[in-house]
Amino acid sequence: MTVNKGARNAFIALLLVALIWGYNWVVMKIALANSGPIDFSLLRNLFGAVTLFILMAIRGDSLDLPAARGKVAMLGLLQTTGFVGLIALALVEGGAGKSAILAYTMPFWALLFGWWHLHEKIRGTQWIAVALAGLGVLLLVSPWHTDYPFESSVYSLLAGLVWGISIIIAKLIPQDRPAALLSITSWQMLIGSLPLAILALLVPEMPVNWTPGFVVALAYNAVLGSAVAWLLWLYAVQKLPAGVAGLASLGAPAVSVLTAWLQLGEVPSVPDAIGMLLILGAIGLLTLRALRGRRS
Repeated sequence: MTVNKGARNAFIALLLVALIWGYNWVVMKIALANSGPIDFSLLRNLFGAVTLFILMAIRGDSLDLPAARGKVAMLGLLQTTGFVGLIALALVEGGAGKSAILAYTMPFWALLFGWWHLHEKIRGTQWIAVALAGLGVLLLVSPWHTDYPFESSVYSLLAGLVWGISIIIAKLIPQDRPAALLSITSWQMLIGSLPLAILALLVPEMPVNWTPGFVVALAYNAVLGSAVAWLLWLYAVQKLPAGVAGLASLGAPAVSVLTAWLQLGEVPSVPDAIGMLLILGAIGLLTLRALRGRRS
């Protein structure tokens, strides 16, 4: 059975997203040693948006705001202000690998919202996976332990929640012209940067330390982690069902855990390791089911 070309390209896009975003948790953790979370979130998204608008101008595309302005604005508030801001807050005190795993509970939120809003049914094995993931989250958060900042876990879970909702919003935005995807990505990043700019003015943070390492980390986030990855991500979301899009990119948390272990020395505790395996196993179960569904 041949695979639809659009679906194949979408899966390739998600593979690239997984590699870029997976390592980016380590990059962000390093960058936040030289910047406050709000300032860093603002800079990475603002420079990312500028990069995309320059690309649009070079291509000769229209720079006008997409027609579905309300949905694009909502996407920016969820995907840029909410998700990016929350993961930065989580990483201030939390570990890169653990924060990534908790944020990547996103597909389970996407499944639930897709079921409720897009009428994408959840079936037997999917409920089993959700239950396994729930147990994994409980072990990772471990509210009975005080040796890990509880707030970091809450920020990571909230990031997964708003990201799951943003998947549904993205699928409701029409692409009425070839350059619509680039325009949507650019504008949602710019709009989502505005609340971060206001917060940066109101909330006192440490001054940004413009070291060479911080500049490289910011460039990685602005160009690869924000502009390129969000563009690839929104392309995949438009081509695949919400649940499949949410699940197929989940090599990223595995990359995050591995690179955080190797580069930052973040060795998971036994409960953390079990929780991570439960969540990744649940993701694998859901991904297998999604891929089998597409083949049939």
